[in-house]
Parts: sequence; C-alpha cells; structure tokens
Amino acid sequence: MPDEEVLEEGILNPVQPEIQDPLLRELLADEPAVTPADTPQEQAQPTPESDEEVDCVVVGTGAGGAPLLARLARAGLKVVALEAGPWHQPEKDFATDEKAQDFLFWNDERLAAGHDPLAMGKNNSGTGVGGSTLHYTAYTPRPLPDDLNLHRDFGLGVDWPLSYEELAPYFEEVEQFLGISGPTPYPWGPARAKGYPLAPLPLNSAAQLMVKGCEKVGINTSPAANAALSARYYQEGVGWREACTNRGFCQAGCSNGAKASMDVTYIPLAVQHGADIRPNCFVTEIERNAQGAVTAVVYTQNGQTKRQRCRHLFLCAGAVETPRLLLLNEIGLDSGQVGRNLMAHPGVQVFGTFADEVRPNKGIPGALISQDTHRPQDADFAGGYLLQSIGIMPVTFAGQVARGRKLWGQPLRDYLRSYNHVAGINILGDCLPHADNFLELAEEKDARGLPKPRLHFTAQANEQRMSAHAEALMRRIWEAAGATDIWSFQRYAHVIGTARMGLSGDDAVTDRDGRVFGVPNLYISDNSTFPSALSVNPALTIMALSLRTADRFLEKMK
Repeated sequence: MPDEEVLEEGILNPVQPEIQDPLLRELLADEPAVTPADTPQEQAQPTPESDEEVDCVVVGTGAGGAPLLARLARAGLKVVALEAGPWHQPEKDFATDEKAQDFLFWNDERLAAGHDPLAMGKNNSGTGVGGSTLHYTAYTPRPLPDDLNLHRDFGLGVDWPLSYEELAPYFEEVEQFLGISGPTPYPWGPARAKGYPLAPLPLNSAAQLMVKGCEKVGINTSPAANAALSARYYQEGVGWREACTNRGFCQAGCSNGAKASMDVTYIPLAVQHGADIRPNCFVTEIERNAQGAVTAVVYTQNGQTKRQRCRHLFLCAGAVETPRLLLLNEIGLDSGQVGRNLMAHPGVQVFGTFADEVRPNKGIPGALISQDTHRPQDADFAGGYLLQSIGIMPVTFAGQVARGRKLWGQPLRDYLRSYNHVAGINILGDCLPHADNFLELAEEKDARGLPKPRLHFTAQANEQRMSAHAEALMRRIWEAAGATDIWSFQRYAHVIGTARMGLSGDDAVTDRDGRVFGVPNLYISDNSTFPSALSVNPALTIMALSLRTADRFLEKMK
C-alpha cells in the first residue's frame, strides 16, 4: 500500500461533475459529450424544497458513509448524502496516468506541523462520490482480536469499547458483499464461518520476490485479502462487475469497476433504495435547537448556499474534516477530545534492486501479506505490524527517491533507469495516541473563508522502535531474496482517532455506537472514531463499523 506522500496545493475539485483532467478533455474533445443522464447513477434526482425535513443527512460517501447510507435507505428512511466532490464516471475519467488523476485527492491545503508532519492528498484522503475508496489500494485484512486491546495487553493507549466478536459478523458481511479476493482458510486469526468469496488475485513480481526472501528468513506469507475481483461477481444494485485486469493503477482510480470502491458497490445500492446523492456539496454549518439537537446543515453547492433540515445527522467525512466540522461549529467539545489522539500508521518502506525485471507497477499493488509480525517475540515496543508487498507507480516512486535518497538532477535520472528492476516491502503498524499529536483550527483561512485544519504529528518512541525493528527485518528479507542497493523510506499513512469512541464522555467524543455524547441525534462513522490505529489497513473496519452504527441506530429508532 504505497499511499505516497505529496505536497498538495490549491482548492478542492472544480465544481462541475465533468472530466477533470485537461489532457483527457482534449483527447476526448471529438467524442460526443457524455451527460449525467447517460449513467444511471448520475441521473437527476429531485431536490427537496428548502423547508423539507429528511430523516437523515449523511456527510461523506466514502467507506464510513456509503455502507451506512445504503442500510438507512433500505430501511425506508428518507436519506440525503452530501459529498464535497463530483460524481465521476470511471470508464471516462480514470486514466492510466498518475498525474491525470490528481483530481481524485482532497487537494485543499491542510497545514502540517510536528517533527514528522503528515502529508495529505493521496496519502490519506479523497474526494468525489466514493471518497478515498476511489483511490485506495483495496487492501482489506481484518484486524486480529487483540488489536482492539492494546491497553489490556501493554498498559498503553486505550482499549476499544467493542470486541472483535461484535465486529466479526460485519467483517463477514462486507467481505461477501464486496466480493473480497483472498485465501481460504486465512492463516492468521480466529477460524471464520465463511471464507473469502473469491480466490486470491495473482502475485505480481514484487510479491513473488518477497515470498522468496521471507521463506529464507522464516517468515510465513499469504496472498492478501483485496477488495478487487479475481473473477466476475454479481453486485446487488449494480449487476455483474468485471474481474481485475491487473492494470496496477488502483490508486489512480479503477476504470472497469473491479475494485470495490463505494461508487460501484454501496452507493448504487443506496440509490436503488431511494437515497438522494448530492455531489459538489461542501458542508460548513450544523444548526441546533435550544435543546442541543441537530436541526439542519448548511452547505454550498456549485457556488450556491443551501440548507437541509434533518432529524438525524451522520458525519462521515474522515478524520480531518469530521473534527474540523465539530470544531467550527463548537459541537461535542465537552470531553476536550475533539481533534485529540491523532494517530498515523507507521509505514516504513524498504526497496531493493534485482537483476531480473520486476515491473513494480503491474498487478494488484498489495498482493502479499504476512502477519507473523503482529506481536514479534523480540519486540521492544507495544503492539505490532504487518508486512506487505508494494506495487508502486513510477511518478510516485520518483518522488520517494528524491526525498528518501536526496537525489536530484542527473543522479536521480540515472537511478530511475532501474525502476523496472526495483521491488519494495512496506509495513502498517500500531500507533499510540499522544498529547503532542492533535488537529486544531489554524488562523489561516481557506478560499471559503474557513480556518484551515492544522495537524501536529511527531512519531513517539514506540513508533520509532517499531519502525527500526521492521526496517531491519525487511532489509534481511530483501538480502535473502538477492536484492542489491537496499534503502528505506520513512513514512506514515492514514489519519486516525481525532473523535474517538469510548464508554464515557469524559474521555471520548462518541459512544460505542458512534453517537456523539451530549448531542442526541448526531453520529460519527469514519476512522476518526478509532480508539487505536490497529495494525491493519483501516478500510474494512471503517465499513464494518458503518454497518454496525446503522443497525444500532435503526434499533433505537424502533
């Protein structure tokens, strides 16, 4: 999962839901224009009168918002989803070109501070109907049960107010619905009632080399669980989705719908059951009555300010925009935890050069996994990490080389000639909350006149020791596999934990069902509610929590 770091500039996507990239527009200029009505998902939907009150408003249509949205709509509720970005047409918009796909990322400037400032953009957030799942790498391993109990096991951090057993049925439901490709049985964790619905995707060259090196150093490996189809799969609300073509550009948008992004899975299901999806809607205000309950949201759509009344509000905008909205509107602040407990996954990468051709951009990016390092016996840190092979695109790789190896000009060009012979391994590890790591509103304003979010992050001793342990192991793996010119790139992926869940409003923003303490009709469903980072990619857990939050809400509605 090489969610590469970028310096981003400018303003969120253009407001028109058309082809965003100038090169693509030029290439397609001679073709007949494609109107929204050409795509069923894009058909015009009735816009309620400004004084109409809907049952639920959902802010954000990514992994946290889309499953919940589909569940609520299927239950017969009148639901409106507000998405900051446009509604893309994958077959037209998603080019096999890294730079052409920058419009998929949340490119509003976010300020970074601390000793290890976090990169934004494609490293951890996205925009458009489907959110960051439009460009996620589809890596979907489950957390292991003790991932949820760091404090119980190490006396550090906090435990989740939920158990693995409570989440397991939702993991299974998401896996079966999306059509996860993976090994059955899975080598790590508890036995499962159902295996993955599809066989694993083929291992690319980087993954095959990692297998070779891991075998020599005694590390067990397995094909990874990926939300990309290894065979055709029937999708409720969509029909048949086609198999992955191993194009390798998951982070630049899947053009044939094989990757289970929300726009080709839960969103069509929600639309089928009557959900109103409104793209290009940027929420700025949350209105409340005298009792503190949410009554409406105010948002801008294509330059116009609009207001939507609602009985319930679900914030699913991610671990930056969700706490930002709470801080802007001074909601849920009694605990003092909004914006606090910011975490990011240690994600150090190690690259090596091989005599044979690797072509690292081919195939599913995260093809191989090992969770043997989930709790290393020789660890001098709390928690653990997983190992995964890296499929990396050339422009992304060039940026990492420039920063990681401090190469520029001719030396950089000389090294990049070896790109097709390079393979990488990556970790994703636990991160502990720390008082120095938090999100706040800056004095500096964005183009809308709103304070920009500023994220403070400094890797603490636990993360530093974990990264050192992992780097040493990955270097051994590549040496055993025959690599030369081995080097590492330090990085941190995902923004997590800025509105964490807990058992009490004294130290948490939401309860175990995602409801904000002190606000009876406000819920949060995204990875801002994670009490700990988990030593796996967050997408599957976000989706499982989304469904659970919806179910708990519907139970209370009865």
